[in-house]
Amino acid sequence: MRAMSTETMQNIISYVDQYFCDKHTTPSVNEIALGVGIPKTTAFRYLVEMDNRGMLEYDGKSRTIRTPMIKKFAPDSAPCPLVESIPCGSAQTEEENIHEYVSLPVSLFGNGRYYILEASGDSMVDAGIDSGDLVVIRTDCNAEIGDIVVALTGYSESTLKVYAGIDEDTQEAILEYRNQAKYPGEEIRVKQLIVQGVAKHVIKAL
Repeated sequence: MRAMSTETMQNIISYVDQYFCDKHTTPSVNEIALGVGIPKTTAFRYLVEMDNRGMLEYDGKSRTIRTPMIKKFAPDSAPCPLVESIPCGSAQTEEENIHEYVSLPVSLFGNGRYYILEASGDSMVDAGIDSGDLVVIRTDCNAEIGDIVVALTGYSESTLKVYAGIDEDTQEAILEYRNQAKYPGEEIRVKQLIVQGVAKHVIKAL
């Protein structure tokens, strides 16, 4: 195998640092390959070797890269996929589509597995969630009564609602709306409920 070029390693670090300064996130392996002018497989091998040498930190699973400059100016963070919107009105069928990865500061959000959804609709306004808000969803925790959850209600229909427990008589799971003015007492009942995550934070644009 050919010896790895020190110049290429420095070019990768420079590209990653500049990308982070411009976009506040780190590039993918493919973007590094295009930016530095090397094949994608070569870019991956360089990242692994540079991680082994301690020149940067590269996590192939989460696709995060931390150079000395990024570690200096950015807090510890966790990669979080930003996916398509989730309805806050009636349940709708949608296919998960990751648009990009963003970094969530561990000091603010804690450790865990997260993804971010853009809310749509108005059924959760009394809970402080408006259409267009970004909702941070944690997937590695259990849903408790009163939690706001992303629920798969059947036929691949997802919705964002308050989990109100199980009806002891019908054994149905109850999902409640939170807009008393428009949807007084309205709820969704399902025989089989799959919780895809619990809402932990709401990011609003001012």
